[in-house]
Amino acid sequence: MIIGLVQYKFINCDTEFNLSQIKKAMESYAGKADMLCFGESFLQGFDAVSGKYEDDKNIALTLDSWEISRICSWSRANKMAVMFGYFEKEGEAIYSSCAVISEGKVVHNYRRTSPGWRENSWGNEHYKEGRERNTFCLKGKEFGIALCGDLWDVDWEKFKTDAVLLWPVYLSFDLEVWATEEKEYALQAAKVAKQVLMINSVTESPDSVSHGGTFYFREGEIKAKLSYDTEDVLLAEI
Repeated sequence: MIIGLVQYKFINCDTEFNLSQIKKAMESYAGKADMLCFGESFLQGFDAVSGKYEDDKNIALTLDSWEISRICSWSRANKMAVMFGYFEKEGEAIYSSCAVISEGKVVHNYRRTSPGWRENSWGNEHYKEGRERNTFCLKGKEFGIALCGDLWDVDWEKFKTDAVLLWPVYLSFDLEVWATEEKEYALQAAKVAKQVLMINSVTESPDSVSHGGTFYFREGEIKAKLSYDTEDVLLAEI
């Protein structure tokens, strides 16, 4: 099975642009990859939510939104599965979530369990974390998902799995910091799963800059990676 790890640029609060990036990747890699994976909160951009609930509730999306329906249609058209991070709205709650679409349908939805995606000052009334972690299967392969700080949280051991672990992140390390963090992330990944696919986006915003950082980790080693500051797709055969 071929998994494409998509290190593309997102623009905060520009869902239309980010949708166009998803569509471009799916059309470009149709027939070349069985599933494409995008980074944490790719659909709206990591800094799209601010803690101002009256604004954020209009940015977060429900699973039956027209935006996600469009991605479902591209999945059907390109005969490809896709995973992407997004800010989810359910009722009055907002989550940092990750959806998996296959054959035009949402087949899995994971909500980040660690609180690092938001500020403590935002409170718990509307901004929430998930409690469940389940696996899903595609083409006979079992997958799990952890979002960014989930694997560094105090209860990270709950993510230990025999499945292939997909690890969408948003990390804004300087390139000098990445020089040492690459190995640290590889070692942490090895504590959780034999095969870990980590996906980080490229972006520039007033608050932070992400140079990317996308890897195929296997047993604590970097099996393959993408260059920083480039839009590219890493094809990993698992």
